[in-house]
Amino acid sequence: MKSIVARSIDRALSRLPDLADHVADLEAADTVERTRDAKHGDFASNIAMRLAKTAKRAPRQLAAGIVEALEGDADIEKVEIAGPGFINFFLDSGAFHRELARILDEGEAYGRQPRRDGPKVLLELVSANPTGPLHVGHGRLAAYGATLGNLLEAAGYPVDREYYVNDAGRQMDVLGVSVWLRRLEALGLQFGFPLAGYRGDYIRDLATAYDGKLPDTNVDELLDGLPDDGPPDVASDTADQRAAKKAAREAYVEALVQRAAALLGADGFDAIRQYSLEAIRADIEDDLAEFGVTFDRWFSEQSLTKSGRVDEALDVLRKRGMLYVEDGAEWFPSTRFGDEKDRVVVRANGVKTYFASDIAYHFDKRQRGYDLLIDVLGADHHGYVPRVRAGLEAMGYAADDLEVELVQFVALFRGGKKMQMSTRSGEFDTLRELRREVGNDAARFFYVMRSNDQHLDFDLDVAKSQSNDNPVYYIQYAHARIATVFAKLAGEFGLEWDRGAGVEHLSLLVEPQEKALKSALSRYPEVVDTAARNRAPQHIVHYLREVANDFHTWYTAHRFIEVDDPGLRDARLTLARATGVVIANGLGILGVSAPESM
Repeated sequence: MKSIVARSIDRALSRLPDLADHVADLEAADTVERTRDAKHGDFASNIAMRLAKTAKRAPRQLAAGIVEALEGDADIEKVEIAGPGFINFFLDSGAFHRELARILDEGEAYGRQPRRDGPKVLLELVSANPTGPLHVGHGRLAAYGATLGNLLEAAGYPVDREYYVNDAGRQMDVLGVSVWLRRLEALGLQFGFPLAGYRGDYIRDLATAYDGKLPDTNVDELLDGLPDDGPPDVASDTADQRAAKKAAREAYVEALVQRAAALLGADGFDAIRQYSLEAIRADIEDDLAEFGVTFDRWFSEQSLTKSGRVDEALDVLRKRGMLYVEDGAEWFPSTRFGDEKDRVVVRANGVKTYFASDIAYHFDKRQRGYDLLIDVLGADHHGYVPRVRAGLEAMGYAADDLEVELVQFVALFRGGKKMQMSTRSGEFDTLRELRREVGNDAARFFYVMRSNDQHLDFDLDVAKSQSNDNPVYYIQYAHARIATVFAKLAGEFGLEWDRGAGVEHLSLLVEPQEKALKSALSRYPEVVDTAARNRAPQHIVHYLREVANDFHTWYTAHRFIEVDDPGLRDARLTLARATGVVIANGLGILGVSAPESM
């Protein structure tokens, strides 16, 4: 619908050669937006005010010239100049009726753009460390990322989805030693489990299920010569005391890792570590698949080293003069690109850093032919953005090739009380538990209700309620009501909806509620486009709530079936069916079902 106005403006401007130089870089569509009040028309354009400065003419004078140059358009009923120079467009009702017919013709495809040739997008989402089940915070990353992928595809972009498995480094060692220690406990050994180990019940389950051969170990062999485990924090601790205790706990678990490697041998320790990793990764994959979140590829961090991709990326940087040596370590000068400090890529002991892997991973993405890299990460990764962009730029790519969408934290409330989450302590509610309690639909919907850059308070009580206070229930109920109308039409009344007659008689839909709903439905493609461009799924949420409200208001005020005029009945059923299509399409982007009954 917006394109009707934009095309009309473009045609008018083509008849005004004196403005040609001033409109060269201006897209008419960018000047057009929906009005907030129907009294001011359906669309308004601020093009006259945008041109006033360079054209050196008063906005209202420019607006008058543009309006005078407008051709007669059957879709535009009238045009007015308002305020300082806005041009208000009132569309003919036939334009809305043709849009309703288009909704029915296109069905599931309505609101979707044709597939573009590019840019080819690689969307990385979730990428939680495989050290435990996904918790409710990861669920927001999954819901937001999956919905963003759906939005980009609806906007026509070719999109692949990828999960980066952080399966290298110290956290894998701590995971492996945690499972090993719980296995020793199950075999009868008595000792204090390290405070810095992974302590959730899932570790006990992994240990119980492990059937690999382990050498006999006694407590002396396990603990002899190890440092003391740091004591737990208490409320009266100062910041320095907490830091010292944490360092002691980390040193103790690191010593246990070394002891495990010595007692099990490199292969034996690697076996239990890989077993733990694969078991958790498989659990994560199952959890996400049940949540409707799937991936084209699970990318292993270990593969970067095994394939030589890290060395290859570092070689590219060396050849471009982008690494230097200081104190025996090799550094990347990220401050040249706006980072707060330079970053080590190879330590003095020859060990490559996580940052080296991050650079190599994004280098690998570009080498695989992806043009736009979108990473969906937790808000605690904010420092990650400038340094990885710097790495890409240093290798000859554009910094803008990487876009990072940071997702803020989730606070989960049950019974008015905030719940605690901690992977190592096991004091957290998992995504799977949340889904079982509120259902996939409510979880997917509530996670994207707010902008990803805002904190989210997830109220379980509201999410589970079957009332108008629950927005996902309210929207799904609108779709179910529509299905019920058609079931009642055929069953109780023995009638059929005549779509052709319905489209032919849409001019009979003159009630205020009907006009509001027709206008709202016609906005859907614009909302999808805006949501995709702004990476903002919450626009779909807000839009669907408005459509549902418009439908429920109309449903309450007027009859659909028991009307004297068959033409009016078919017209109302046509509007209802189009409403159902739009609601189902919007819910589909959110990953939420559109039920036929409730």
